[in-house]
Amino acid sequence: MKVIADFSVVPIGVGVSVSKYVAVCHRILSEAGLPTRLHAYGTNVEGEWDAVFGAIRRCHEEIHTMGAPRISTVIKVGTRTDRDQTMLDKIGSVESKLDEER
Repeated sequence: MKVIADFSVVPIGVGVSVSKYVAVCHRILSEAGLPTRLHAYGTNVEGEWDAVFGAIRRCHEEIHTMGAPRISTVIKVGTRTDRDQTMLDKIGSVESKLDEER
C-alpha cells in the first residue's frame, strides 16, 4: 500500500540543534529511494508502507547510534485506495486553486 507520511524526529538529550540528525534521516530516506520534501518542522515522504516505515525505523536506529538516548517522533499518515496521488499532486491541487483566485 502506498503512503504519504509527515514526520518529525526530535532527539532528546543532545543539545539544542537537531539539524545534523535531520540530515542523517534525509540521507537514509534518499538511500531508500523515497521521494521527500523537507519543511520547517518535519519531512514529507512517500512510498510503499513498509519502505517508509522501515526508513523511519532506520532513522531512529542511526540517531541512537549517534548518541541520542531518547527520540520523540510524531507521524501523520495518509493512504488512498481510489487512485494514486503523490505529494506533488496534492501541492499542485492547492496551487492551482490559488492561481484561479489571482
